[in-house]
Amino acid sequence: MKYYVVSDVHGYLTPLRQALAEAGFFDGEEPRKLVLCGDMMDRGGEACAMEAFMTELLARGQLIYIRGNHEDLLEALLTDVALGRPVSELHEINGTWDTACQLAGIDKALAARCPQEVARRVRESALWRTLMPASVDFYETEHYVFLHGWLPYSELCGTGEPLPDWREAPPAAWRRAQWANGMEMACLVGYRVEGKTVVCGHWHASYGHALLEGRGSERGEGAIDTPFRAEGILAIDACTARSGRVNCVVLED
Repeated sequence: MKYYVVSDVHGYLTPLRQALAEAGFFDGEEPRKLVLCGDMMDRGGEACAMEAFMTELLARGQLIYIRGNHEDLLEALLTDVALGRPVSELHEINGTWDTACQLAGIDKALAARCPQEVARRVRESALWRTLMPASVDFYETEHYVFLHGWLPYSELCGTGEPLPDWREAPPAAWRRAQWANGMEMACLVGYRVEGKTVVCGHWHASYGHALLEGRGSERGEGAIDTPFRAEGILAIDACTARSGRVNCVVLED
């Protein structure tokens, strides 16, 4: 099987389609799957088009959708609205409220007056009813483990104590791990999967190039947004909102 792997596309469908086209995803007839390592939405302005594209791929059996922290944020937003809480700064800053307004088809200026209606429409969307239920915490092949942040860990120490039975970790451990810096966990903590490469997103790959390789800057001018590779890890988040590009890695397994 050929896997086209992307992550943290954050509602930017145009650069995603460009990256897939350059990688040959739309060419040929051989079996292939798109692996999205979390954070499908938030920050970009193409939420509805992204939803339609991913729903079509899922219907064709060509999508593996890994849950990320922004999927958790959407669930938290809908819970907050249902409980009558105001839309928090967290959801504004991370773009979750903007995504909800796009999916609901309600202008943000008006949405503030009817958050319950926004939430109702989102709960009827294909993202919530079809894509989110199909999402998984990780996907494993013979040589790779695909996930969002990193492998689940305990809270026994600041950097996280590895869990030898991470595949059976409870949902709370996966929710926590989705916020982890995989490059830090693999290269500094040494938490890896023996004999396999963990492919992750969440944390911009420029972190690894700048702070672990000493090349370029972590952010802004001079940032290197290409995939970061080291022992046991392949980090692919291109920080699309800043760089305007999506990393697409093609793997066969």
